[in-house]
Amino acid sequence: MYNFVTLLYERASLSDLTLILLAAGSSSRFAQDVKKQWLRIEHQPLWQFVADKLNESNLFSQIIIVGAPHEIDFMQQYASYEFVAGGDSRQESLKNALAYVTNSYVLVNDIARACISPALLKRIISKKESADVVVPYLPVTDTIVYDNKTIDRDKVKRVQTPQLSRTTILKKALNTKELFTDESSAIVANGGTRTFVLGEDDAHKITYPEDLNKIPCLKSPSDAILSGNGFDVHAFDDKGVMWLGGVKIESDFGFKAHSDGDVAIHALIDALLGAAGMGDIGMLFPDNDDTYKDIDSKELLKRVVEKIYNFGFEIINADITIAAQKPRIGNYKLEMRRVLADILNIDASRMNVKATTTEKLGFIGRAEGVGVIANANLKYLNWKMIG
Repeated sequence: MYNFVTLLYERASLSDLTLILLAAGSSSRFAQDVKKQWLRIEHQPLWQFVADKLNESNLFSQIIIVGAPHEIDFMQQYASYEFVAGGDSRQESLKNALAYVTNSYVLVNDIARACISPALLKRIISKKESADVVVPYLPVTDTIVYDNKTIDRDKVKRVQTPQLSRTTILKKALNTKELFTDESSAIVANGGTRTFVLGEDDAHKITYPEDLNKIPCLKSPSDAILSGNGFDVHAFDDKGVMWLGGVKIESDFGFKAHSDGDVAIHALIDALLGAAGMGDIGMLFPDNDDTYKDIDSKELLKRVVEKIYNFGFEIINADITIAAQKPRIGNYKLEMRRVLADILNIDASRMNVKATTTEKLGFIGRAEGVGVIANANLKYLNWKMIG
């Protein structure tokens, strides 16, 4: 049973052990909109699921999670671990984390290797004094041909993680421009010693979608529906062009805004971010950043939608209500639906656009500006369907 609560051995002697979890990769080989570290296990992203399971062992006095720099803020909303920004390669990410390690030993694991059993951990840790790095491996049972020559398969090992290293030795070994695919290769190349322990088939690494069928400990994502709302207003000005709902509106005035002022898209962005728990538009695109000066709001929406899908969500539907005394937008609603649905990657029937007035009441009724309310519903990507 995949339960770390029973892992009670050697705790006192292992208080000098740091866990580093690498979760900063781009998932390019996974070849899906979702990044594999954000696949949902019930409600948890994969990186948190792995961290929490290993943390249940009470073996680590320090846990460091390495994430992509632009994902750290969102990761911190899920858990209170120590987070470090990753680099351009696995090795660079590991070096970044090692700079914060305070213990003599470090256990490094890839988030994509999710099912690490207590028995495997025990085998690794039991050998910590025998070499500079302890490596789990699987034997090869098939015939192996290398460079058109059959070689002795008994001399071939399939290396896994996690790997347990002496911190000072690993830091020294990685102080090079040469790239290594695992810790042990770097340590051995630097003159260090390596010992092996038997790994496990269940500790299979998620590299391609079909690998998901080989991971026994992962539960399906929750089927919960996540809802969010957004609200925004913009005053009119007599400069520029009016954009609303991603569509150019025939008008003698535009909006006062840092960007192009598309108040409908801004409200929609906030609804999407709210459903995903990602904050608000001002956090992602601050109005004091000249990068977004006069930017097309459709571009901002595209970036948010990409992030939504990268982080393991799917968009179910969205609905916006535009409150405007002027301009009249009835003739533009269908085009808005099509433009917005295309960006959201949903059918136009699931992107609703409504329009109303305020019966000449308030600043909207006085034709001083426009207000928009938006709602959006998300669900977790069912990765069981892509494996």
